[in-house]
Parts: sequence; structure tokens; C-alpha cells
Amino acid sequence: MTGLEWPLAVFLLINLFVALIRAGRGPTAADRMLAALLFGTTGVGILLLLAHAGGGMPLVDAALILALLAAIAGVAFAKRAWGSDADGRDSH
Repeated sequence: MTGLEWPLAVFLLINLFVALIRAGRGPTAADRMLAALLFGTTGVGILLLLAHAGGGMPLVDAALILALLAAIAGVAFAKRAWGSDADGRDSH
């Protein structure tokens, strides 16, 4: 442990706060989704830093679950935004 984990976690928390503000102000749904994905990946980084700083494996497990949920949310948004039907063809 280098002692650098906590300042990095605080920096990433500030980044999360800015992403939350951006998600609320985003002019389009795509901007909001990108901010939400940033929120997810930054959350994973914070959880992994805190796990390395002494939080243990439960934080790593939570980080993996958060990463999986962020990926699923991104795919679901892309599928809905492009208007795919059940056959996987574009509806346009």
C-alpha cells in the first residue's frame, strides 16, 4: 500500500460529482448515458482503490458487479437508441 489510494479515491469522487451534474444537465439522452457510463466506470475505479487500500475482496466483488451493470446498461441503451426490433434488424 503506497498511501496514494485515498487521495486518488477522493479525486475520483469529485469526478463522480461532476458526472452526476453532467448527467442531470445533458441536452440529449446520449449525453446522459455517457455520463452514467462514466459514473459506473469511475465507481469501479474507486471500489478497486479502496479494496487495495484494505477493504478486501467484498469491494472487488462489488466493483465487478457494478462493471457488469454498466456494460449491460450501455448495451441496452444502444439497442433502444438504434431502434432494433426482435429480429435484430434496424427498424428504419
